Order: sequence, then structure tokens, then C-alpha cells
Amino acid sequence: MIKILFICHGNICRSPMAEFILKDMVKKRGISGDFIIASCATSREEIGNPVHHGARKKLMEHGISVDGKRAVQLTKEDYNRYDYLLAMDSRNISNMMRMLGKDPGKKIYRLLDFTARPGDIADPWYTGDFDETYRDICEGCEGFLEQVLSVHGDTPGGANKMQ
Repeated sequence: MIKILFICHGNICRSPMAEFILKDMVKKRGISGDFIIASCATSREEIGNPVHHGARKKLMEHGISVDGKRAVQLTKEDYNRYDYLLAMDSRNISNMMRMLGKDPGKKIYRLLDFTARPGDIADPWYTGDFDETYRDICEGCEGFLEQVLSVHGDTPGGANKMQ
């Protein structure tokens, strides 16, 4: 079982988009039973709130539902609970390191670092551009999934870290 946690600032736009996009990707490949996929926030600002209407609308355009998802905050225990902690941007990583202390297991990455164009995913809360965010997250999730499957095989079954 491979456990993935997506992280952004508020857990209402980018990280839930990534959570549900990757869930959809593994479901379509018939390997969803090999994954636990979730998302959370580094801040407390949106805790308990539903996914932002812009993110929800963009995902629904692609037949992806986020019903029932509410913002939750990253905890220190999440580090041991998940195999991969995938941040949306460098600021998220700084906040994660402040909250978690360190990354001895080399579990923390930016999502776009699994693409040919590593970098930050723009926050649509500020840009208003959910199309660009959706494209970036899809590209990052595809790159990440390709990497995971190359390390673990087409049906992962167990989690070993990418090195």
C-alpha cells in the first residue's frame, strides 16, 4: 500500500484537486486498492471548510467529485503515516518543515518536481486560474504516478521510497 498526502496552504484548492485527480487516475488504471491518497493544509484558516467552488467546478468538468471533502490540517503524525508528502509549492515545504521538524525519510517533494518543468503550482485562490492549476496538477500527478509505478511496478503492493 502506497500512502500519499498532498499539501497546500488551505486544503481547499490545490491539494484537494491533486488528491481527487490522482484518485481518479489510479481508479482508471484499476490500481486504486494499492493506494491511500489524502490531502491537508499547513494553515488553520480553512479547517472544516469544503473544497473551493472554483476547484470543485473544474474537477466536475472532468467527472471528478469531491463530495464530503473538508479541509484538515497537517499533523506531526502524518509524517509517519504517509510514504510521500507532496507539496504544491516551496512555501508549503517551508511550512511543513516548521511543523514537522525535519525530513529524515526523504518523503517531502514538490509535485511539479516529477515533471520536466520542476517548480511551484500557482495558487488559484490568488490567480483565479483554475484551468492552469488543473493542468499543472494533472501533469505533476502523471509524472509522480509514472515514477511510483516504475519503482514499485504496475501493481505496487508495497511502499519503498523513491531514491
